[in-house]
Amino acid sequence: MNAPWAPHYDPDVPLEVGPVTDVVPSLLTRAAANSPQAKALVFLGRYLTYRELEDQTSRLAQALQNQGLAAGQRLAILLPNCPQLVMAYQAALRLGAVAVFLNPLLTPKELAFQITNSGARHLVVLDHLLPKVEAVEQQGGMTHLVITRLSDYLPLALKCLYPLKARHQGLALGFKPGPGRLSWRQALKNPPLKPSVLSGPQDPAVLQFTGGTTGVPKAAMLTHGNLMANVVQLNAWMPQARYGAERVMGLLPFCHSFGLTACLNWPMSLGGMIIVLPRFELEMFHKAMKKHRPTVLPGVPTLFVALINDPRLPGLDLSELWLCVSGSAALPQEVRDRFEGISGCRILEGYGLTEASPVTHFNPIQGQRPPGSMGMPIPGTRAKVMDPETGVRELPPGEVGELVLQGPQVMQEYWENPEETKIALRDGWLYTGDLARMDESGYFYIVERKKDMIISGGYNIYPREVEEVLYQHPQVKEAVAFGIPDPYRGEVVKAVIVPQDGRPPAVDDIQEHCRRELAPYKVPKMVEFRSELPKSLVGKVLRRVLKEESLKAAGPRLSEL
Repeated sequence: MNAPWAPHYDPDVPLEVGPVTDVVPSLLTRAAANSPQAKALVFLGRYLTYRELEDQTSRLAQALQNQGLAAGQRLAILLPNCPQLVMAYQAALRLGAVAVFLNPLLTPKELAFQITNSGARHLVVLDHLLPKVEAVEQQGGMTHLVITRLSDYLPLALKCLYPLKARHQGLALGFKPGPGRLSWRQALKNPPLKPSVLSGPQDPAVLQFTGGTTGVPKAAMLTHGNLMANVVQLNAWMPQARYGAERVMGLLPFCHSFGLTACLNWPMSLGGMIIVLPRFELEMFHKAMKKHRPTVLPGVPTLFVALINDPRLPGLDLSELWLCVSGSAALPQEVRDRFEGISGCRILEGYGLTEASPVTHFNPIQGQRPPGSMGMPIPGTRAKVMDPETGVRELPPGEVGELVLQGPQVMQEYWENPEETKIALRDGWLYTGDLARMDESGYFYIVERKKDMIISGGYNIYPREVEEVLYQHPQVKEAVAFGIPDPYRGEVVKAVIVPQDGRPPAVDDIQEHCRRELAPYKVPKMVEFRSELPKSLVGKVLRRVLKEESLKAAGPRLSEL
């Protein structure tokens, strides 16, 4: 293949990877066989060895099988980062079922759509998130639940404090018993599941919801082969990684493809220790860094922004940290340089998308990192830039067009959505919807991500879903949403509204309306009222004009962010 990036690979990095024959459950079973006493997970001071993780996963799989979960069925998982999520994911795949990851920040309405769309009738859920899905359960959409608490895996000292803290925060401390409901402790009383192979590389493993290239929520169907190929590709790209020696900070949400691969699948393939954090909190992060001294830190730009503005960062011992990874949004050069100057650790930017499991591009560990580049295609990945109007003419280096991809990590389809699948997958290529260019050396640069998509704190936000909620407000006549640069989150949502009868409602009223329908990170942080919106001759709202006007009105500093 034409691969101008090949000469710029680090030494010992191959251009291709061999065919993948493994399935995802082999990550845990192999690590448990090779290093049974090695620490697999550490969660707020509680350790689980690979032997313990394997045993409890096998018991959970038996409990789920007893509830009727079978090959091809879907298991919805509504959990923050915690040991239970790791076990539920592995247990589902061990049965030949498909894991459906749900974001705990979503509203009940958003969760109901994803559960219904996936056809999941089995759910593993955290106790205080249960009210979000009880409406679906009452409608008969969910038939079997396994319910757990964070305290199930807290060390003894924190476990004693958990009931007091939970009551103070108004969290549920239990659940009502009923048909099809099982507590985590009851589930683990089952005997271990007898080993069996129910899946092959071609079988579906995960349904990962995304807006895709059009902004309409849909589930990318990732096979065992897709996920395992991405692990193989990362190991080929980073031959410096040492089996049994890596300690990876598991801060990114495992329910997202970036966190699933970078913080869970990849370190498990190395028999490494995963430092599991349920959320990003500076105090918790610092304690984990000091106690466990991670060797690899995957993150999003907002993490590194927070760290360079934390006066405690220079005091941290980061001598064992050899790799930091940044993805999900562009990392400002100033942030990269300041962090590297303080920590002495190199940050590698990469690129990926849910439909590709997700990693497709990476900057080299040792080689050059041109400013603003997301790197080169990783082994086994093909990429080119196509004419954005027709999608059939490949463009030469330097020209901007739509980025298209091929590789063993690319999804098979959107779940039960052939129309959207045809838009994204054409002639064996994944059309990303991102505008990009490639230089003469084969380094790629994103010019604009997925047209109007907003990326805030590493989360994807599609203007259409915000606008649909805004239009539900009785005092909104017209509305448009777009992203505005923010030095911490990368971008925040701004809404421009034409009110009914020319009488604008209170900004607080608009935001409160959105909070009832949208996850917190999707709620507009800025609201502007106008008498009319700029439109093209055919009546299309000129979103970019509004964005440019907002940047200009905010002044030079915001325009340069």
